[in-house]
This record gives sequence, structure tokens and C-alpha cells, in this order.
Amino acid sequence: MASRPLASAPAASVQATRRDASAWQLARPPEGGDLAAAQAFCRLVAARHYENFTVATRLVPPRLRQHLANVYAYARWSDDLADEAPSPERAARDLAAWRRELEDCFAGRPHHPVFMALANTVTQAGLTIEPFGHLLDAFEQDQVTTSYATRHDLLGYCRRSADPVGRIVLALEGCRDAELIAMSDSICTGLQLVNFWQDVKRDRLAGRIYLPREDMHRHGVTDAMLDATAAGVKLRALLRAEVAWARGCFDAGAPLAGAAPAVLRPAIGLFLAGGRAVADAIERQGFDTLSRRPRLGRWRKLRLGWAAWRAALTARIRGRV
Repeated sequence: MASRPLASAPAASVQATRRDASAWQLARPPEGGDLAAAQAFCRLVAARHYENFTVATRLVPPRLRQHLANVYAYARWSDDLADEAPSPERAARDLAAWRRELEDCFAGRPHHPVFMALANTVTQAGLTIEPFGHLLDAFEQDQVTTSYATRHDLLGYCRRSADPVGRIVLALEGCRDAELIAMSDSICTGLQLVNFWQDVKRDRLAGRIYLPREDMHRHGVTDAMLDATAAGVKLRALLRAEVAWARGCFDAGAPLAGAAPAVLRPAIGLFLAGGRAVADAIERQGFDTLSRRPRLGRWRKLRLGWAAWRAALTARIRGRV
């Protein structure tokens, strides 16, 4: 399958194109590109743009690692097209072109290196196009929707922006059990929510408010309060309630860590623990995410990683993986 030159790929921003062009160059593809080069490209994109990718993939068998890199590279490139375009109109055009590339991929005509690699994953795992398309729906939604009236509306966004990732990962192991998928959706939604509460200031600067308007009104929080250098009493109370909402999602999905296909359980446990740890970090700083973005310290990450790695090793010793 011939690959289009990277420069003529769907119009990525200059920053994204330069960054990923560097990774593509390091992959050293032969003239026209090939599957091995495309897979190397996806691994580099994943490793360079997600600091925890290597840790997370070490928790799954080698046979799944390339597939996860391919899926992540698709999501990463899609996100860049949405966030790094000079205008919402440009982002919408770029995402529409990227969607056509996605459709070509599922029709057996991949062009871009990301889709060359992803096509192999799609074939081997029997994946469907729907969750990949839903991710693009969310990125397109970001171009036209800057706030949400109700929690129900925000959950609708999460079903497109976060839940598809968990569904794809489960599908890599052939898991299509409705109950397990619902648990996965809960965890993914919780992760998306806690990320929103962690990034209230960053999103506000980008012109977006993910705090549901009905919740803001109930707590007496105005848009202007989000521009302060520190969260006031009302905003802290609102974020306390929103963090509790995210924690409820984690609790609803927690059984998945012991019920999913065995090879996925350690990684699921890591993401679940990580989401809860971010919620705890928000609480430790008094639910003020304006003055400082809550982050997990290096040692906390190491402890979480060690616990997950130990769980993965134990599973392998017991012959469950």
C-alpha cells in the first residue's frame, strides 16, 4: 500500500506536521512506505506524546502493544487536527478530510501511515468503524460547542470523546459483553470528567467551559469567577460536587478491573487508580484548580506503576495471561 507524503496528509497544523514529520523521518520508511515503517511511526508518536504510554503498554502482552500504539496514534493525530488548527473552520475541514481517510482505511484503502498501521489492527481484531467515528464526532463537536447546559449533555459528549477508547481496547480482546462495556464506559467517563475538573483554567483560556451550566447556577458560580487567579468558596463547592460525580463513575466501573479479559486487568487497574489519584489531588488542594493545576507527583506515579506492574506479573505467574 503506497503512503501519501506526510506533507500532503490531511491538513495538520504546522506544529503538528513538523513534530510528527520528525517521528516519520526517524521511522526511515522505504520509498512509498510500508507496514513496518507505519507501525514504527505510530510507536514513536505514542511514546513521544504520552509519557505514560510505555508504562501502560508494559502491562499488556507484547501482541497487543503495537495495536495500542496504532489506536493511540489515530486519536493523537485527530486531537491535533482539532486543537492546533488556526480556526474552528479550518479544524472542521481538516477533521472532515481525516474522516474520509478513516473511511478509506475501513474500505481497505489506507493512505496515511497512521491508517496503514491501523488497518492491520482493524483486520486482526475485527474492529468496527463506529468508535473511531465517534471520537471524530467529539472533536468536531468541540469546534461548535463551548459549554454544556446539563450533566446529561456533558455525558453525551463523554460518550463520544472518552467511552470509545475503552470500547476499542476491550474489542482488541474480542470482548463485546454489554455489562463489561458499561463498566468501561463508566471508567472512561470518570477519567474525562476528572480531566475537565483538573483543567478548568486551561479550558477557560481556550474558550471552553465543561462545568455544566445547571451545576454552576445551583452553586452560584459565574463565568467571571473562572477568570480569577484562585477559586472562591462557591467554585470550590461546585468542584467538590463535580469530583464526587467523577468518583461515582469510577466506583461504578471498578468491577471491570477484576472482570475484564485477564490480559487487560492490570492496565485497567492502573487507569482506574490514576483517575482516583487525580481526584484525590484536586481535593488535597481544596478543590482550587485555578491557582494550580493538580498533578500527580513522580513518586505517586511510580507507586501506581509499581502496583500495576506487580499485578501484571502476578497474573502471568499464575498463568492467567
